[in-house]
Amino acid sequence: MEQYDYDFVIIGSGFGGSVSAYRLSEKGYRVLVIEQGRRWTPENLPRKNWKFWDYLWRPALGLRGFLSLRLFRHVMILHGNAVGGGSITYAQTLLVPPDSVWREGNWSGLEDWEHTMPEHYAKAKRMLGVTENRRPGPADEKLREMARVAGVEDSFYYTDVGVFFGDDDDAPGTGYPDPFFGGEGPARKSCIGCGGCMVGCRYGAKNTLDQNYLYLAERRGAEVRAETQVVDVKPLGQTDGADGYEITTVPTFARGKKSRDRITARSVVFSASSLGTQSLLFHLRDNGSLPNISDDLGKRVRTNSESILGVRYPGCKEDLSKGIAIGSGIHIDPHTHIEAVRYPDGSNLLSSLLTVLTGGRPGPVRMLHWLAAVAKLLVKRPVAGFRSLLPWRFSRETVIFLVMQTIEGHIDMRWTRPWYWPFSKTLTSHGNPIPSFIPEANAFTEKAARATGGVGLSSFSEIAFNVPMTAHCMGGCAMSDTPATGVIDGQNRVFNYQNLYVIDGSMLSANLGVNPSLTITALAERAMSFIPAKKPQPLQTETQTVAAVAAKGESGAIT
Repeated sequence: MEQYDYDFVIIGSGFGGSVSAYRLSEKGYRVLVIEQGRRWTPENLPRKNWKFWDYLWRPALGLRGFLSLRLFRHVMILHGNAVGGGSITYAQTLLVPPDSVWREGNWSGLEDWEHTMPEHYAKAKRMLGVTENRRPGPADEKLREMARVAGVEDSFYYTDVGVFFGDDDDAPGTGYPDPFFGGEGPARKSCIGCGGCMVGCRYGAKNTLDQNYLYLAERRGAEVRAETQVVDVKPLGQTDGADGYEITTVPTFARGKKSRDRITARSVVFSASSLGTQSLLFHLRDNGSLPNISDDLGKRVRTNSESILGVRYPGCKEDLSKGIAIGSGIHIDPHTHIEAVRYPDGSNLLSSLLTVLTGGRPGPVRMLHWLAAVAKLLVKRPVAGFRSLLPWRFSRETVIFLVMQTIEGHIDMRWTRPWYWPFSKTLTSHGNPIPSFIPEANAFTEKAARATGGVGLSSFSEIAFNVPMTAHCMGGCAMSDTPATGVIDGQNRVFNYQNLYVIDGSMLSANLGVNPSLTITALAERAMSFIPAKKPQPLQTETQTVAAVAAKGESGAIT
């Protein structure tokens, strides 16, 4: 088949998908990006996450937001769904992992990673506008104080982030013409330090993908089809995909019988996030559309060995919500990294995920330790203890700790019928439990809370269900030199198929110990470097781009 609707169809518009869209359109390919989430603008973003129907993602329940919480037997995973993927709700912390990660996992030995990756990291940093945090807030000073108490103040740092801070002489919120791409990008405003990064930046300061990679891709003719879900991908002609693919889509939010649209493409890129890509590939292998996907699919899914802790200061006069979402970090030992996290004033919905700091061994007995910890707190500090259990003022009074470790640990995902819903298959987790209790982090939190007059916090899911939380699901479609131990090769090509790629967090093959977005971006840049140019693509004017989007009936506007 010689004629296709598109050269490349990209499923998902997160870091891997947006990088791919820009680089492929830049090389002259006809590109369509399919995204199941909505296109968000400053006008339609929720002002606070209490407006949960516009914050949380669960279409079957009428929740059309951009943050999904998925509870598995082994882990609770937070991830994004939107035009721009997780960049809409992530904390824009962009860190390079230690070199040791390239010597671990299935990608070890595929390339001289430590020699080649710095070039791709540098390109990713330029595109995402990475700079050191210049809006430190009270929570960052609290973390520095805690680090001093713990004897690790030398490890304190301000995070590298994708935020536009403007000129130091100008007031926060000052408007600027495109400061990053020589006038090709959108106008921006400098960060005001409101702490609202993770409920969607309303002020044009956060370097979300719709402000850089995806924005530039659309200006080069790439199309973005929002609120659209891919339900099938099958080869045209030869079964290995040499003749291209037919992609079937349905409207994400349609009720009842959904109308189907069929698209043809020479090549397909799966960039639907680690969970999304695994789910879709499992489904396609199971229904016979792509039966030769490696049996390694779903193996070695990693979470950065994370834990969520914190310290709350009930009744404090300082507003700990001010600053950027993750403004600073420390290392309490060579393997354990802690970042200070905040939500904006009034966005207290996720306070329900945290409770009084609880020690003890993981398992059912830990609930008894929790009851004892609550009782002890209410006896010794009744007013502070009672206030610490309420959601009101949570974001103003709390320093949340995101704890990450480079220590190896993983689970497997399978495509099975869960006991509670035997009518269809879904992802289910298997294997040995991921540690839900990090003694070093708990000890640090307890010591820091006592020294600074706060109330230590633990994740309720860890206490009640022995299930850790993570916003960094990685792996499941590992890179390898053989389909016996991986799903894709060293150039992100799916084993046993032609013109089929996986470029998202599912390709990661080791616990990074830091936020993975920058590494996914850098690896996507590397994957695109292997694809030759078709023909140079002229840049559209902004007016032409807006008109093209409007003509296709896209919801939302380009920002």
